[in-house]
Amino acid sequence: MRECMGTTDRIEINPKVMLGKPVIRGTRTPVEIVLRKLSEGAGEADLLEAYPRLTRQDVLAALSYAADMVAREETVLAGPNS
Repeated sequence: MRECMGTTDRIEINPKVMLGKPVIRGTRTPVEIVLRKLSEGAGEADLLEAYPRLTRQDVLAALSYAADMVAREETVLAGPNS
């Protein structure tokens, strides 16, 4: 994984933890859950209350990780006859 600010020290990918899904390091909280809750309208305070082991920096690292993953996606445009 390319190192980005606050991500590699906070996001862990380990096949022995949550089947290798990216999690907040030191927890079993998947990045996906943090992102999903935010997309459903939860605020940072809601997340920190629901997941007491999370910190503000963890939430920001999850967002940064997601942005990095989207930035790396390859876009393949289909032609008009597809």
